[in-house]
Amino acid sequence: MARPDGWLNRKRVQWRTKTTAHDKGSVLLNQRRVYILPTRAGLAFCALLLVLLVGSINYNLGLGFGLTFVAGACAIVDMVQTTRNLAGLVLSPGRAPDVHAGEDAPFELRVENPTRLARYAVWIDFEHVPEPRLAIDLPAGGSTTLVLRTATRARGWMRPPRVRLATHFPLGLFRAWSWWQPDSRALVYPFPEQDAPPLPMLGRPSPDGAGSTGSDDFAGVRSYQPGDPLRHLAWRQIARLDPELGGQLVTKHFEGGTVDELVLDFNTLPARLDVELRLARMARWVLEAEQRALPYGFILGRIRYPVTLGTAHQAACLRALALYGLPEEPA
Repeated sequence: MARPDGWLNRKRVQWRTKTTAHDKGSVLLNQRRVYILPTRAGLAFCALLLVLLVGSINYNLGLGFGLTFVAGACAIVDMVQTTRNLAGLVLSPGRAPDVHAGEDAPFELRVENPTRLARYAVWIDFEHVPEPRLAIDLPAGGSTTLVLRTATRARGWMRPPRVRLATHFPLGLFRAWSWWQPDSRALVYPFPEQDAPPLPMLGRPSPDGAGSTGSDDFAGVRSYQPGDPLRHLAWRQIARLDPELGGQLVTKHFEGGTVDELVLDFNTLPARLDVELRLARMARWVLEAEQRALPYGFILGRIRYPVTLGTAHQAACLRALALYGLPEEPA
């Protein structure tokens, strides 16, 4: 037999999902999306009003009636002001930088107040957080940008969890809240393997002689070209050149020898390894090659990137690893 609280929780989740299912781009929190209930202090205040009313009736106290009605009017005003503290806000998604699995994904959110009513003590956080971590104040016509972070576990596209906005302002007798599903996504890369093997360097003949072997056959210097090893820079010649006279970097030139070629090929990894572990190793190698400024090629299934270096190349390789075997669009 199903427990009543389990059935109620499922209905609440379905209701929240239905409420935020069509949140695309900027969203206006109208009054139909703001919900309100009394807090514990509000329930105690209602009990106090009831006691005052009963006592005033029993003893026919005119001042008691006046105090009861004034206090009740304050509670009604507080209920209206608490609702208005949320209604009318405009919510917009911002940037969502790419991260590695296991790191916290930051989601940028923008909250605008286009009305003439200032807003105070609006608490905002993801729905799975028991106690909201951020509170904002918005002047009339003002706006603010904040960043909410949530844990990541698996690679691929990740949508942010549902956001909950809540307020107790001004008296704390009522709690108003609303839900919002930001229309953004973050790409989660595989977590780099901690103790990965060395980079898979391959030797091949070098047309200009610059390489890891045959470096004893010095043949002179030439202009520096992107990808030349830093250890081959001719520092003495560079120091003699005056930059104001058109001086530039030069590198040593050798006759014969081989050059180290770095190609990261998913199919060359041991088949006994788990797919996720192989992706994690590839991610580590990509980061290490970039850190060491070693141009590298990349092969993952049908994806083939030529030997190069740079931020764009790194992002393309990590993106391919993150989406390997997954749909291009998040569910």
